[in-house]
Amino acid sequence: MESARNNILAKLKAAQEKRGEIGENTPDFTSPIYLSLNPSLSEEFKTNLELIGGQVIFCTTKADIAQQVKLIGEQKEQTKIFCTDPILLKMMEGTIKIDSTEDDFLGLSIGMTRCEFLVAHLGSVLISSAQISGRRLNVFPETHIVIAQKSQIVDYLDNALEKMQEKYKNKLPSLISNITGPSRTADIEKTLVMGMHGPKSLIVIIAEETF
Repeated sequence: MESARNNILAKLKAAQEKRGEIGENTPDFTSPIYLSLNPSLSEEFKTNLELIGGQVIFCTTKADIAQQVKLIGEQKEQTKIFCTDPILLKMMEGTIKIDSTEDDFLGLSIGMTRCEFLVAHLGSVLISSAQISGRRLNVFPETHIVIAQKSQIVDYLDNALEKMQEKYKNKLPSLISNITGPSRTADIEKTLVMGMHGPKSLIVIIAEETF
């Protein structure tokens, strides 16, 4: 019995000597946290959102935005577009009919909102409950159209959150959420299902012209 024990200990010692000492590697705390981005944050955002199933459309003027929203509705054969944002409603005047009353809400197929910021390195949309559209239009419709300005694109999420702090000071919204692509889940038998917990389609329209 003692011989077997000594044999095992000898093998363990030999293995340790063969492996050598385990060194401790000190991380390089001066190295960048993130990979470098495309110099064009617009293109970086578009690339990353479309990698996860979203869609990005660039527009020059506010009139172009209205035409794109109309085209999206026609392509998807979704005529019930709901929006409560006065700026967006004015933008759509004369181009496309928009529903905005509570009676219209349950019948909507497309929800249209603005956002707080667009995060280039994630291809994600930062939204909050402080926006005029509130919380529900980000999760309820089958298609979510986000109207944004090019100036709202930031490089990384931490910078977006810093800008939120600057914007709202000590009155941060009760909800700040980062939407990264269309809603999806694979909880059931590892089968990917789109639109299970929110919009099946996320489309971001980015305008050069400010509004």
